[in-house]
Amino acid sequence: MTNKGLLRIGVFYDGSYFTYAQLHYNSIQDKGWIVFEPLHELIEQIISEKEQGFNSYKVVYSSWFQGLKHTKQTETKHLEIERNRHIDLIDAGVDLKFTHNNHEQNEKGVDVNMALEVLQIALDDKIDIAVLITGDGDFIPLVRALMKQGKRVLLFYFDYENNYNKSFANKRIINACNYAVNFNDIESNKAYRPYFKNLFRKK
Repeated sequence: MTNKGLLRIGVFYDGSYFTYAQLHYNSIQDKGWIVFEPLHELIEQIISEKEQGFNSYKVVYSSWFQGLKHTKQTETKHLEIERNRHIDLIDAGVDLKFTHNNHEQNEKGVDVNMALEVLQIALDDKIDIAVLITGDGDFIPLVRALMKQGKRVLLFYFDYENNYNKSFANKRIINACNYAVNFNDIESNKAYRPYFKNLFRKK
C-alpha cells in the first residue's frame, strides 16, 4: 500500500455528555479528571490502527458544544468547576461554542449548532475523519451527511451507570458510524493502557 500524507482528524465534543463522564470518573471512580491533550493523543493512536496507510495522524481541529444557564440558575461550586474545565479546553486548543440554554431551547439548540459546525468543517474539507464524542441518536443524520461528503466517522462514547447518572450510546448511531469506541474497552486493552494511565489528572 502506498503511504499517504497526513490524516486530518476533527474531534467534536457534546459538552454535557462529556461533562457527566468527567464527573463519573472523578467522583465515582476516583480516577481524576479526563485531560484533553492526552485524550487527543489516544484518539490519534486509535485512528492510526483503524485507518492504516498514512504517514501521520493528527487532531487538526476540535470544538466543544455546550448550553449555558444564567448564573442565577447555577450553584457557585458548579460555576467554579465549569471555569476550570473551560480553561483546560482552551489550553488544549479546543474551540468553545456556547448556546444560551433557555427554557424553550434547552439542549436541542446545542445539538443543532454542533451538527451545523461539523458539517461545515467537512464541506470546507478541513478534516478527513470526524470523531463525535456523544451517544445521542439525534446525530445520525449528521453521520449520514458526513459520509455523503466522503468523510469517515468515529463515535467515541461512554458506557456506565451510577446512582446519579447513566451513560450509553444509541445503538443506531453506533451502527451508522464507520467506527465506534467504547471508553470502557480502552482500559482493558493492553495496547492502550499507557495512554489510559495518562488520561486522568487528580485535582
